[in-house]
Amino acid sequence: MKKEIDPITTEIIQSSLQAACDEMFIAMRKTAMSSIIYEVLDFGTAITDSDGNIAASGAGIPAFIAMCDKAVQAVIKKYDNSDIKEGDVFATNDPYNGGVTHLNDVIVVMPIFSSGERIAWSANIAHWPDLGGMAPGGISADAKEIFQEGLQLPVIKMIEKGKPIQSVIDIITANSRIPQYTLGDMWAAIASIRVGEIRIKEIANKYGTETFKQSVQLFMDYGEQASLDSLKKLPKGTFYGEDLLDDGKKIQVKVTITDKEFLVDLRNNPKQDDGPNNASLDGTIVSAQMAFKSISTGDFVCNAGTFRPLKVIADEGSMFNPTRPAAQGIYYETDIRSYDLIWKAISGLNPEKSTAGSFASICGTFMGGQHPDTGATFIIIEPQVGGWGAYSKGDGCNANFSAFHGDTFNTPAEISEARHGVYVDQMRLNDEDGGEGKFRGGKGIIMDYRIRSKNAWVTVAYTRSKSLPWALQGGNEGAPNYIEHIKKDGTINKYSVITGLTLEPEDIIRIHTGSGGGFGKPEDRDSKLIEEDLLNEYITFEQAKKFYNYKK
Repeated sequence: MKKEIDPITTEIIQSSLQAACDEMFIAMRKTAMSSIIYEVLDFGTAITDSDGNIAASGAGIPAFIAMCDKAVQAVIKKYDNSDIKEGDVFATNDPYNGGVTHLNDVIVVMPIFSSGERIAWSANIAHWPDLGGMAPGGISADAKEIFQEGLQLPVIKMIEKGKPIQSVIDIITANSRIPQYTLGDMWAAIASIRVGEIRIKEIANKYGTETFKQSVQLFMDYGEQASLDSLKKLPKGTFYGEDLLDDGKKIQVKVTITDKEFLVDLRNNPKQDDGPNNASLDGTIVSAQMAFKSISTGDFVCNAGTFRPLKVIADEGSMFNPTRPAAQGIYYETDIRSYDLIWKAISGLNPEKSTAGSFASICGTFMGGQHPDTGATFIIIEPQVGGWGAYSKGDGCNANFSAFHGDTFNTPAEISEARHGVYVDQMRLNDEDGGEGKFRGGKGIIMDYRIRSKNAWVTVAYTRSKSLPWALQGGNEGAPNYIEHIKKDGTINKYSVITGLTLEPEDIIRIHTGSGGGFGKPEDRDSKLIEEDLLNEYITFEQAKKFYNYKK
């Protein structure tokens, strides 16, 4: 029999869950070995209920947080309740089985018990820098099947009743080119979820197990109601969007909105890619969740209840729902494509939130080699910042991460230079044409990595290099994403996709990220804004004349 719980208690418990997730996040950041984790914050933390439904989350990558529940649910599906014990830790990175993303993103989860009853789970997902595969760092644009991308962890138990299963840990480290980093990141993740276990037990002990469980469900119901209230305010009907991939293939979506449902129909899209440009159905759902949240509720509540009105359909065997053993190493570019596509379809539904297209690429940059001072193997993994689209009341944001990345940061030059075999010679705003309008798209960046070590390498897979960020209301499309390989003899080669390109000392990898699309006709831009752009060196005088007919 359920008892009445006052809303103050429910709110306190929910805030306590949020605080627990934040503490888990801090524990991971303070103890991880890899700069992709402790500097970029390429990870996420979450608490679920006993059935694996998201109850609260920490900072970090929004796309990651919504993947933790799917890992917990995979554990519950695979293991009998008698095999899930206090102190156990499970792990998965298999995108076909609770892992959602690609093999470098490992999710570790832990059941939480109170008075002998399982009441919740704590979860952590992070990008581990290397788990084998045909290319260092695990990412290869040449991969044809998932077996080439690294070690698969198909929902395994790695700690039982608090004791590590050493054979499992040995297998993980034996498949890494940098085992000391892998081991460090693994224990940091485990420390993080153990913090969550301690805090949830404290909450349950303080308020009682039944009160805790009921409060979690009540807040999920609140999340659902908030979404339904938002749906009622949106225009109803079916809205269509389409876009082109860089290879010329068309992708499309239909979004149907009713008072009760937000249906994302991604059927009739290209078949699964022969390479690694595929995203699991779970990953596609996460992309839709982010778009849904963006257009609907503006409050901080984001739990399993929030997404109950959302439905996603995608053909099995398509790039948005591939079948095993399709490679998924570059899933993130496909997920950002589906997010951007959905956003494009619904961009006019809420004028206050409608923006033109952004640079819309993770621009994942993977570099490595032997450190010239220590001889140790290093691997740089860094997403890049770029320009966001303009909107009806202002310019787009300069040098921001993609919508996937949320509360993340670029790696400071000092860290890159001290920990890795490179110099960072410059980082500035991109001055290329693109994104002009009454309100202009935000600027991307130009950044130079100068190589110090012999036989170094770089791997990238940037999208939006040919199919540019879309504009609104007569604005200009944004600028492309790509890199330049500037050899020490002055030769320059341009790439948007390349795997394991060999580099030599004094070579430069110059990163170009695009500007967002413009909003409104460029000739309608206020002269004061043009003068401010000139003063801030966002544009040149030649560009002011060319695009805005500016005359001084």
